[in-house]
Amino acid sequence: MPAVPIQFLKGRGALTNPGSRFDAHQREALQPEDMDWPGDDEQNPDDLPRPKTTVTLRHARSIISRNQSPDIGFEQSINPYQGCEHGCVYCYARPTHAYLGLSPGLDFETQVFAKANAAELLRAELAKPGYKPSLIVLGANTDPYQPAERKLGITRAVLEVLRECKLPVGIITKNALVTRDLDILGEMARSGLVQVNVSVTTLDHSLARKLDPRASSPTSRVQAMVALAQAGIPTAVFASPMIPAINDVELEKILEAAANAGARYASYVLLRLPLEVRDLFVQWLQQHYPLRAEHVMHRVQEMRGGKDYDPNFATRMKGSGLFADLLKQRFAVALKRCGLQKVPGTWDVSQFQAPHAQPKADSSQASLF
Repeated sequence: MPAVPIQFLKGRGALTNPGSRFDAHQREALQPEDMDWPGDDEQNPDDLPRPKTTVTLRHARSIISRNQSPDIGFEQSINPYQGCEHGCVYCYARPTHAYLGLSPGLDFETQVFAKANAAELLRAELAKPGYKPSLIVLGANTDPYQPAERKLGITRAVLEVLRECKLPVGIITKNALVTRDLDILGEMARSGLVQVNVSVTTLDHSLARKLDPRASSPTSRVQAMVALAQAGIPTAVFASPMIPAINDVELEKILEAAANAGARYASYVLLRLPLEVRDLFVQWLQQHYPLRAEHVMHRVQEMRGGKDYDPNFATRMKGSGLFADLLKQRFAVALKRCGLQKVPGTWDVSQFQAPHAQPKADSSQASLF
């Protein structure tokens, strides 16, 4: 693991912007000392230009994604946004930006695409005679309540369609903005049609600023669980990802805090490092925990059959080996002690009512989706 002399960018998770694996050319980032910055030659690195977030509205061609993975408890999902400003360095969705010809690094968290016609597409999809009702998950890849949602309201518009059609929805988020939609979620909860899953990686604010720098603070996420529970909305905590020698020691504390906040369910996933995520995470380790970096990666390999990543459906979520087994046992004991349950795997779709189809949205605009 060679040293990576990279200047940390405040408020960002990735330290570099590696090229897409589909690029014909490779990019090589210049270091601050190699750049000809205007002004004082002794300029403080903290004053160097930082990438700003750009949100681009797009008209998508389809909105429901489908999967057949046996280790995922749902078949249909919607991601109102592609890319995510939260900037979680470990995010397994980062490689999807490569399909757009963009970098899974800083591009993923600074160039966000919003599916402006998501609600219209969903309404049309649910109105099709052949549609089979199923739980729809919001946020399976990117957070539906990331900062852009505060202004755009695309996720709320999707929820309004799901409420109207009485289709069950599961939400995965790290943002307290989910409480904005308590009116819709509360109404759906009374019919057993919603569950909100709040992801809490750590309760340590200092670590959170490094791991997921633009997500809501740990305290805000716990407070969001309190508000959700008080509104009668079934709430789960996702203690994910568990990173050996970084945040795995907090597993029990996270579950206890969630239970005290009113959560009913809990789950966890072991750190996953597919494709470009592996190198981005190693750079992050070398920047923030240089003395611990090799130990963390060795422990990851011990839990992944000697590899940095294991895509096997049977083991990719929880890992294998001694340390993975210990983590499973700790989770089971904490689950029982805190009075929590595993996330339910079945949903009632018998209430589904197909909407009346509306005219298709204008699809003349070019689309990246």
